[in-house]
Amino acid sequence: MKQYIKFSKNKKIHFGIIENNKIHHISSTPFKKYNVTSEVSSFSEVDILPPVVPGKIICIGLNYRDHLNHIGEKPEPKHPEPFLVTPSAIIAHNSPIILPEGASQVEEEAELVVIMGKTCKNVSAKNAKDYIFGYTCGNDVSARNWQKNDLQWTRAKSSDTFAPIGPYITTGIDPDSLDIQCRVNDKIVQNSNTKHLIHSVSKIIAFISSFMTLEEGDLIFTGTPGQPVALHPGDKIEVEIKHLGILTNQVEK
Repeated sequence: MKQYIKFSKNKKIHFGIIENNKIHHISSTPFKKYNVTSEVSSFSEVDILPPVVPGKIICIGLNYRDHLNHIGEKPEPKHPEPFLVTPSAIIAHNSPIILPEGASQVEEEAELVVIMGKTCKNVSAKNAKDYIFGYTCGNDVSARNWQKNDLQWTRAKSSDTFAPIGPYITTGIDPDSLDIQCRVNDKIVQNSNTKHLIHSVSKIIAFISSFMTLEEGDLIFTGTPGQPVALHPGDKIEVEIKHLGILTNQVEK
């Protein structure tokens, strides 16, 4: 298992690998061959950036049974249900989620996020994980009044700041049994495990790649469990997934 981080220090952007709670700078992005340099930073010296800038973000809806029960959906989807979110919605760990004017009910959605490592088209579920680079925490922030009343989900899901990811990328882990939790103001509001995904990470990648080419750095949000809650200015949101750290964001108006 390795953990990579993208960060700024002294107004310059760097990549690093985390070891013993220190950031060891590397010579290039983790997607390429790199060397570990002699420079080491502490977390207090840096500003954490989104770990990747993807070409596209694919989100999977209705992928936990307890979430289906919450919204009154009875049959499980026969295949993964993807929709797109714009990369401009991405923000980093510790960046604010801004509630847009007219969004009357905005909710958090804690999710495991897959980061693709190479071009992927028409792969089988058996081989799908060979195309994954790593994983990070995500929050699929959603404006429910727009989601319910608009013909499309673009406003509801792609508003600026509605896709927090981070704080870093973890590689070399099994995504099929990871504890996932969301806390709002230190109160647990979502608590599950990725073993409860209706469609596994491998099945999701196989399905998406059957009609859409996935590329290096693309993100897949895999769905949210349970019952998300409404957000208000001043709230602190923490998404924690085993091995992936804690993604923290404050809510502002």
